[in-house]
Amino acid sequence: MALIKEVRGFTPQIGKNSFLADNATIVGDVIMGDDCSVWFNGVVRGDVHYIRIGNNVNVQDNAVIHCTYQKAPVNIGNNVSIAHSAIIHGCTIHDNVLIGMGAIVMDGAVVESNSIIAAGAVVSKDTVVKTGSVYGGMPAKKLKDIDPELITGEIERIAKSYSMYASWYK
Repeated sequence: MALIKEVRGFTPQIGKNSFLADNATIVGDVIMGDDCSVWFNGVVRGDVHYIRIGNNVNVQDNAVIHCTYQKAPVNIGNNVSIAHSAIIHGCTIHDNVLIGMGAIVMDGAVVESNSIIAAGAVVSKDTVVKTGSVYGGMPAKKLKDIDPELITGEIERIAKSYSMYASWYK
Protein backbone atom coordinates (compact mmCIF):
# COMPACT_ATOMS: atom_id res chain seq x y z
CA MET A 1 0.00 0.00 0.00
CA ALA A 2 1.22 3.50 -0.87
CA LEU A 3 2.62 5.69 1.89
CA ILE A 4 0.08 8.47 2.48
CA LYS A 5 1.33 10.57 5.36
CA GLU A 6 0.04 13.56 7.28
CA VAL A 7 2.60 16.33 7.72
CA ARG A 8 2.10 19.57 9.69
CA GLY A 9 -1.61 18.80 10.05
CA PHE A 10 -2.17 18.25 6.31
CA THR A 11 -3.38 14.87 5.08
CA PRO A 12 -3.25 14.21 1.32
CA GLN A 13 -6.61 14.05 -0.44
CA ILE A 14 -6.76 11.58 -3.31
CA GLY A 15 -9.53 11.77 -5.93
CA LYS A 16 -11.86 9.01 -7.00
CA ASN A 17 -10.68 6.18 -9.22
CA SER A 18 -7.00 6.94 -8.65
CA PHE A 19 -4.18 4.40 -8.58
CA LEU A 20 -1.26 4.65 -6.17
CA ALA A 21 1.52 2.09 -6.58
CA ASP A 22 2.51 0.14 -3.48
CA ASN A 23 5.67 2.17 -2.96
CA ALA A 24 4.41 5.59 -4.08
CA THR A 25 4.73 8.33 -1.45
CA ILE A 26 2.20 11.15 -1.06
CA VAL A 27 2.67 13.43 1.94
CA GLY A 28 1.35 16.67 3.35
CA ASP A 29 -0.72 19.38 1.67
CA VAL A 30 -1.62 17.50 -1.51
CA ILE A 31 -4.99 17.56 -3.25
CA MET A 32 -5.19 15.23 -6.24
CA GLY A 33 -8.15 15.07 -8.63
CA ASP A 34 -9.96 12.05 -10.03
CA ASP A 35 -8.51 9.36 -12.32
CA CYS A 36 -4.90 10.10 -11.38
CA SER A 37 -2.01 7.70 -10.90
CA VAL A 38 1.25 7.82 -9.00
CA TRP A 39 3.52 5.00 -10.12
CA PHE A 40 6.32 3.00 -8.52
CA ASN A 41 8.69 5.13 -6.43
CA GLY A 42 6.79 8.28 -7.41
CA VAL A 43 6.94 11.00 -4.74
CA VAL A 44 4.44 13.83 -4.27
CA ARG A 45 5.81 15.75 -1.30
CA GLY A 46 3.65 18.60 -0.03
CA ASP A 47 5.51 19.10 3.22
CA VAL A 48 6.87 22.62 2.69
CA HIS A 49 4.10 24.09 0.49
CA TYR A 50 0.93 22.91 -1.22
CA ILE A 51 0.57 20.71 -4.29
CA ARG A 52 -2.62 20.78 -6.35
CA ILE A 53 -3.11 18.20 -9.09
CA GLY A 54 -6.06 18.14 -11.51
CA ASN A 55 -7.87 15.18 -13.06
CA ASN A 56 -6.31 12.46 -15.21
CA VAL A 57 -2.72 13.19 -14.23
CA ASN A 58 -0.11 10.45 -14.22
CA VAL A 59 3.09 10.71 -12.21
CA GLN A 60 5.29 7.95 -13.57
CA ASP A 61 7.97 5.83 -11.94
CA ASN A 62 10.64 7.70 -9.94
CA ALA A 63 9.14 11.14 -10.67
CA VAL A 64 9.30 13.71 -7.87
CA ILE A 65 6.93 16.61 -7.25
CA HIS A 66 8.09 19.05 -4.57
CA CYS A 67 7.97 22.75 -3.61
CA THR A 68 10.04 25.50 -2.06
CA TYR A 69 9.20 26.41 1.52
CA GLN A 70 6.79 29.36 1.72
CA LYS A 71 7.74 30.49 -1.80
CA ALA A 72 6.82 28.11 -4.60
CA PRO A 73 3.87 25.69 -4.56
CA VAL A 74 3.03 23.27 -7.39
CA ASN A 75 -0.12 23.57 -9.48
CA ILE A 76 -0.81 20.95 -12.15
CA GLY A 77 -3.82 21.05 -14.46
CA ASN A 78 -5.79 18.24 -16.09
CA ASN A 79 -4.61 15.58 -18.52
CA VAL A 80 -0.92 15.90 -17.67
CA SER A 81 1.71 13.18 -17.99
CA ILE A 82 4.86 13.45 -15.90
CA ALA A 83 7.21 10.83 -17.31
CA HIS A 84 9.71 8.57 -15.56
CA SER A 85 12.28 10.30 -13.33
CA ALA A 86 11.05 13.82 -14.05
CA ILE A 87 11.31 16.49 -11.35
CA ILE A 88 8.54 19.05 -10.95
CA HIS A 89 9.56 21.69 -8.43
CA GLY A 90 7.62 24.78 -7.36
CA CYS A 91 6.06 25.43 -10.75
CA THR A 92 2.75 25.58 -12.63
CA ILE A 93 1.78 23.16 -15.37
CA HIS A 94 -1.44 23.85 -17.24
CA ASP A 95 -3.76 21.34 -19.00
CA ASN A 96 -2.74 18.84 -21.70
CA VAL A 97 0.98 18.80 -21.11
CA LEU A 98 3.61 16.09 -21.47
CA ILE A 99 6.73 16.37 -19.33
CA GLY A 100 9.33 14.01 -20.83
CA MET A 101 11.49 11.43 -19.09
CA GLY A 102 14.14 12.93 -16.85
CA ALA A 103 13.00 16.51 -17.48
CA ILE A 104 13.27 19.10 -14.71
CA VAL A 105 10.87 22.02 -14.33
CA MET A 106 12.12 24.56 -11.77
CA ASP A 107 10.56 27.08 -9.38
CA GLY A 108 8.36 29.75 -10.87
CA ALA A 109 8.27 28.17 -14.31
CA VAL A 110 4.91 28.05 -16.09
CA VAL A 111 4.19 25.44 -18.75
CA GLU A 112 1.09 26.55 -20.62
CA SER A 113 -1.47 24.19 -22.18
CA ASN A 114 -0.88 21.86 -25.12
CA SER A 115 2.89 21.85 -24.68
CA ILE A 116 5.65 19.27 -24.48
CA ILE A 117 8.84 19.41 -22.43
CA ALA A 118 11.31 17.06 -24.12
CA ALA A 119 13.06 14.24 -22.29
CA GLY A 120 16.07 15.49 -20.35
CA ALA A 121 15.15 19.16 -20.68
CA VAL A 122 15.81 21.60 -17.85
CA VAL A 123 13.21 24.36 -17.69
CA SER A 124 14.94 27.12 -15.73
CA LYS A 125 13.47 29.18 -12.91
CA ASP A 126 10.67 31.56 -13.99
CA THR A 127 10.63 30.37 -17.63
CA VAL A 128 7.24 30.64 -19.37
CA VAL A 129 6.58 27.92 -21.93
CA LYS A 130 3.92 29.38 -24.21
CA THR A 131 0.85 27.41 -25.28
CA GLY A 132 1.51 25.01 -28.13
CA SER A 133 5.29 24.84 -27.77
CA VAL A 134 7.87 22.09 -27.65
CA TYR A 135 10.81 22.94 -25.37
CA GLY A 136 14.03 20.98 -25.04
CA GLY A 137 17.67 21.29 -24.06
CA MET A 138 19.63 22.49 -21.08
CA PRO A 139 18.52 25.14 -20.38
CA ALA A 140 15.29 24.42 -22.24
CA LYS A 141 14.48 26.65 -25.20
CA LYS A 142 11.64 26.61 -27.67
CA LEU A 143 12.36 24.05 -30.37
CA LYS A 144 9.18 24.50 -32.38
CA ASP A 145 5.45 25.03 -32.34
CA ILE A 146 3.61 21.84 -31.56
CA ASP A 147 2.14 19.93 -34.48
CA PRO A 148 -1.53 18.99 -33.96
CA GLU A 149 -0.46 15.35 -34.41
CA LEU A 150 1.71 15.63 -31.29
CA ILE A 151 -1.29 16.73 -29.22
CA THR A 152 -3.32 13.66 -30.17
CA GLY A 153 -0.42 11.30 -30.88
CA GLU A 154 1.59 12.00 -27.73
CA ILE A 155 -0.09 14.18 -25.08
CA GLU A 156 -3.56 12.62 -25.32
CA ARG A 157 -2.35 9.12 -26.18
CA ILE A 158 -0.01 8.88 -23.19
CA ALA A 159 -2.60 10.27 -20.75
CA LYS A 160 -5.21 7.77 -22.00
CA SER A 161 -2.70 4.92 -21.94
CA TYR A 162 -1.80 5.56 -18.30
CA SER A 163 -5.48 5.55 -17.35
CA MET A 164 -5.72 2.14 -18.99
CA TYR A 165 -2.53 0.87 -17.33
CA ALA A 166 -3.81 2.01 -13.92
CA SER A 167 -7.00 0.00 -14.45
CA TRP A 168 -4.88 -3.17 -14.67
CA TYR A 169 -3.77 -2.71 -11.05
CA LYS A 170 -7.15 -2.10 -9.42
